Amino acid sequence: MFNIKKNIMAKLIVVDVEADGPVPPLYSMVSFGAVVVDKKGILNETFYGETAPISNLYIPESLAISGFSRKEHEKFNEPLDVIHEFNDWVKKQGKCIFISDNLAFDWQWINYYFHKYVGSNPFGFSGQRIGDKFQGFYNDQYYKWKKHRKTAHTHNPVDDAKGNAEALLYLYSQGYKLF
Repeated sequence: MFNIKKNIMAKLIVVDVEADGPVPPLYSMVSFGAVVVDKKGILNETFYGETAPISNLYIPESLAISGFSRKEHEKFNEPLDVIHEFNDWVKKQGKCIFISDNLAFDWQWINYYFHKYVGSNPFGFSGQRIGDKFQGFYNDQYYKWKKHRKTAHTHNPVDDAKGNAEALLYLYSQGYKLF
């Protein structure tokens, strides 16, 4: 007999990360934001976290993008606490799909921190890149999808995640099956 599982609709969660360098654990995540994408366009279910450094190394230009100084970054909450809070928030959402603008960058940070501090990643083993969705839908490898953001890209990760979610909702309004 086959075990047939009922197809459960997963929630889409757009995530954005700010970091003080290119890779964990050589460098540290500074802050991250997440937003649940609602097909009604309501983007008020969010999470924001700031994590203290896990390394003495940092690139001043990378840290500057986040808008924080090293002294401010050093006063942030312990990553263990923040990541456990985020884990609880993600699990509360049910089955979720991780989506981001720059999947190769954002995923590595979130995945590393989840595995280091929780022991597993509630998103599983994969994520999706927003640009790939647009490029496939429009059959255009160079489609400039960021023009569909409404919220300004400020490098506050919640703002950036909201803008990216708005772009996804635009794609949905054009007939792309997101939900």
